[in-house]
Amino acid sequence: MQASASKKGKGDYRMAFEAILFDCDGVLVDSEKIYVSVEREHLARIGLDYEIDEYMDRFQGLGSDDFWAELDRDHRSLGKGPLPESFGSELDAATMERIDRELSEIAGIKQFLDIHEGPRAVASSSRLQRLIHKLQHTGLYAYFEPHIYSGEQVANGKPAPDLFLHAASRLGVDAATALVIEDSANGVKAGLAAGMTVWGFVGGGHSHQGHTEQLLEAGAHKVVDSHDDLAGLLFNSKKPN
Repeated sequence: MQASASKKGKGDYRMAFEAILFDCDGVLVDSEKIYVSVEREHLARIGLDYEIDEYMDRFQGLGSDDFWAELDRDHRSLGKGPLPESFGSELDAATMERIDRELSEIAGIKQFLDIHEGPRAVASSSRLQRLIHKLQHTGLYAYFEPHIYSGEQVANGKPAPDLFLHAASRLGVDAATALVIEDSANGVKAGLAAGMTVWGFVGGGHSHQGHTEQLLEAGAHKVVDSHDDLAGLLFNSKKPN
């Protein structure tokens, strides 16, 4: 089932979906602002300076292997050779320190999940153990377990459709009846490639000017700005308390 393209905004939008597939970072947990801050800071130290719009457009939602390959290619293009051997471990350590200190769930998600009935899954580009850690840290793990899927578990990461198709298969639902909630252009493209309805989400702390337009340009059928907004569209306009 496909929705027609729509501008951001609230309205009477009645649709039934067999399952909801959520991206994690920036949709369930407010981690993208941490990742972007730490990554851009560390990359600048090795000469890779990206404007925020370019960074979000190129890298947000990208599978881990593709992310590192792109950074390595950029570093080599500067005549600096491959990324420094210690870069990945240093970035990981700095990121996890910030996550353990600052990470919280996106406002309204627990109230939404308390209302939602039916199959649902997490489908994230994050490495599986880190994905589980973030969900446990924010108290969201029990809402999804065992349907928590990582890009590590499929051959091709987002923007390829593999991860969303894998999640739908494990849930036992037809891809065409699934709704994807995504905050990145790469994630939107992955959901569309899987033949699913995709709604963009711009309620995370990392959302920036042009984010809505970026998701619509990637093909999102609709963009919502909060989990209250999402609940209003899916649950007869009744929002969580």
